[in-house]
Amino acid sequence: MSVKIKPLSNEQLNSIALTLFTQEPHSEVSDKYHFIPTIDVIEEIRANNWYPVNVAVANVRDEEKEGFQQHCVRFRHFEDLLNPKDNAVELLLFNSHDRSKAFSISAGIFRFVCANGLVISDSVFETYKIKHLGERDNDVSNAVANITAIKPKLMQKIEKLESITLNQSEKESFAKYSIPLRFEEHLEINHNDLLIPHREQDSKDDLYTVLNVIQENLLRGNIQGINKDTKRRFTSKEITSISKDTEVNKGIWDIAEKIASIKDSNYLVAA
Repeated sequence: MSVKIKPLSNEQLNSIALTLFTQEPHSEVSDKYHFIPTIDVIEEIRANNWYPVNVAVANVRDEEKEGFQQHCVRFRHFEDLLNPKDNAVELLLFNSHDRSKAFSISAGIFRFVCANGLVISDSVFETYKIKHLGERDNDVSNAVANITAIKPKLMQKIEKLESITLNQSEKESFAKYSIPLRFEEHLEINHNDLLIPHREQDSKDDLYTVLNVIQENLLRGNIQGINKDTKRRFTSKEITSISKDTEVNKGIWDIAEKIASIKDSNYLVAA
């Protein structure tokens, strides 16, 4: 299964997230803060053959922070837009204009079958901080070049994870160790609920599919449990926080990598 994705124009980006076009930092930010408009970095990434395909913007409680809040732009390479496949490596740009999130670029995987975006752990791919634009000390170009270079290796990792089969006990262990990524110690859930697939294509036993099933259940919520302190039952909600989404994603990938290294002695955790 593959889906054709169209890149977002600046007009579309503007209608989705005005914060991408903010031209000055929040008033609370120090004068020493080196401000770079997000749209300037988007344009430079575009020039390196990666195109924006999705934007997430954090909600704000303080209305004064509107337009300055944390945001994440996902990019797909020209080749993957031209010839889409079941999985695609993505470039993730994080930023904020109130210092709640540093300007950085990371790598991710997008799985079309369930429209899930997986953020790759820092143990696999280093997160690059963005401090400069232009010819001198160009962090953007360096980060984009490194992600472009590692694309084939990340796809090979996915193929390897798809080749590793887990038995029921191993799947349950994966689920158990994933619980703390989302739920605090006083919140008790049945780990088997994290293994329930939402579509027929996910009723498989390979490590990559199990990873994505657990990820989807953790992120999208609707998992029932009990608060051990209050004895009250609860149902988890969808994760909407960009930071928490990233934290859970990276944690799941870390666990999957550990399982892969146990199941296959030839598996290399480092990309």
